[in-house]
Amino acid sequence: MLALLALPALAQERRSGFEDMAPQTQAMQRDDTSNPGMLWALEGEDLFRQPAGPAGQSCASCHAEGSMQGVAARYPAWDTARQAPIDLAGRIAQCRTDRQGAPPLARESQGLLALSAHVGQQSRGLPIAPPADPRLDAARVQGAALYAERRGQLDLSCAQCHDDHPGRRLAGSIIPQAHPTGYPLYRLEWQALGSLQRRLRGCMTGVRAEPFAYGAPEYIAIELFLMSRAAGLAVETPAVRP
Repeated sequence: MLALLALPALAQERRSGFEDMAPQTQAMQRDDTSNPGMLWALEGEDLFRQPAGPAGQSCASCHAEGSMQGVAARYPAWDTARQAPIDLAGRIAQCRTDRQGAPPLARESQGLLALSAHVGQQSRGLPIAPPADPRLDAARVQGAALYAERRGQLDLSCAQCHDDHPGRRLAGSIIPQAHPTGYPLYRLEWQALGSLQRRLRGCMTGVRAEPFAYGAPEYIAIELFLMSRAAGLAVETPAVRP
């Protein structure tokens, strides 16, 4: 099932959105001293080592230095406790509340984005490697269906833009293939770091559809499909996009 869904429905060779950016924006991402997303990654490194909760445990208390390498490339993954798929941000938030006993971090909060950026950065340059776990198949199929489903007052699907017309322009901007290689990423339009779920919500409101709530299983299903579709492409976290 994974191999089947990983085949991209694209008429051209797969490419990161990085390839479609202006040289100046590419240079911003390449240089860690110029990449604004590194501010969140550095904050996340501090939070990773900072004790939280009544036991005074930090993320680093359990996870040795370098142990997060490759982790972001393998999410979303199956969560046995909840018997459902979970994305990386959800796993970080879960560990914080269930294992550290610390106050929860809301979706799109500064702290959760920072921790996600720090963990993601440790997989930078590694190939996206979705887990071949049959328990994820149903959600991955759901994600593929949601990706292809027309929605909103404009009656458009994700596939109509990102599979059928990548490389063309929409309102002056190049349409990317929509590979989730760099999240959380710094978007110049936002002037901030944001998650893939924030980007998906933006697309949904753009076609005048009602977005799902942050953390909704539908977003995790779409991410599962997109990560399978992007398998083998390099992780870029924290990426920069226009």
